[in-house]
This record gives sequence, C-alpha cells and structure tokens, in this order.
Amino acid sequence: MTDLHLHPAVAAAFPAARIVVLTARGVRGATGPWPATEAALARLEAELADGSWHPADEHDPRIAAWHAAYRAFGTNPRRVRPSADALGRRLAKQGALPRINPAVDSYNAVSVRHALPAGAFDLAAVDGPVEIRFAEGTERFTPLGEPDTVEHPKPGEVVYTDATGVLTRHWNHRDAHRTRVTEHATDVLFVLETMDGDVPELAAATEELRALLTPHSESVTVRHLG
Repeated sequence: MTDLHLHPAVAAAFPAARIVVLTARGVRGATGPWPATEAALARLEAELADGSWHPADEHDPRIAAWHAAYRAFGTNPRRVRPSADALGRRLAKQGALPRINPAVDSYNAVSVRHALPAGAFDLAAVDGPVEIRFAEGTERFTPLGEPDTVEHPKPGEVVYTDATGVLTRHWNHRDAHRTRVTEHATDVLFVLETMDGDVPELAAATEELRALLTPHSESVTVRHLG
C-alpha cells in the first residue's frame, strides 16, 4: 500500500484540513461505461440547466476556505484556482463537464456536487510514499498534458510529492503528467479534501465516490488524514 501522509508543519498551519484517501485496486476503466457515473454527471448538468442547482463559487464558505488557504501559502486563488472552484466555474460556463475516463469522471462528479477538491494518482507511476508538504522550491513538476515542460513550485507552496517530484501544485490546483489516471490505470489512489474540519459533507462525498468505484474495482479502502 502506498503511504500518503500530511506533513506535521502543514497540519499545524491548516488545522481544519481533512483528507480522505480512497485506494481502489483492480480498477476496470477500459471495459465499458460506468452507468452510475454517467447518471451522476447527467444529473448535475440537468439540475444546472433547469436552475435547481448551481456549482459553488468563491462566495460559498467551502470554496472561500480554500481561497484563504491558498493566500496563506502565497498563491492568488483568483489566478490559480482550487480545483473544485475551477471545475465548478467550467461547468457553470459551459453547461457540461468534460468526459475524461470513468475513474476521473467519477471524482469530478463528486467534487462538483460537494464543492470539495478531489484528485487521483495512478499508483503504478507513484515513486514511494506520497507527502503533502511545503515546497522547498527545487522540486520538479511536469504539468498534466505538458510532458516536456518542467516547473518548480514556489518555496512555501503546498504540494503533493513522491521520491521523484511534485504530483500536484498549489495543493490541488493541477496534477502532474506522470501520475495521471487513464482508462488503463488499475490501481488508483483518490483523495477528497476539505478546509472545513470534520463536516458531514466530506463523509457523504466519500460514500458517493466509494459507491461509484466499487462496482468497477476489486477493492476500495478508505483512510482519513488530518
């Protein structure tokens, strides 16, 4: 099992941070559609279209808490937005979410529904333990979709890292190309994050994501950080 932990300095700086880690083994992402995931996405888009629901924006306390966290580690959240904020804005503008692959679509649906940042890493590409820590500024990061690009996070920026480099910049803003989840990933580590402490919404989101993953995985385990 890949170890993922929150560095004590980050935990101390952000005491309300809570992270749920779901590890799915034997994921079958390339064997056909995931009906429940498609239904979850379609329901979001239908509710947006008829006006009965709207994605949370930066005035919502759940997103505002992430904006405050971003400012605390030196990132302007209106230029570099938390993932749930950026995804919700995209849905509100376009009326639909992109279909990437079933595993990614599953956590996107849960993220937008609950205004919680979510992400995933292909465990086959992860090099050793994963840590959420403050960057030193020397680490290497290759953005998703830009395999020939190398960036360095700012010192003090919160990042996910493994032994090779940065997996996610600005805590949850953008994922690395190396550990991206494709339809061929079989062992995947998913994360759901909040800056609101032990809120019921995090538990509800966890159960929704687990329910979407379980029919298409050999096993799904859940662990809590923070």
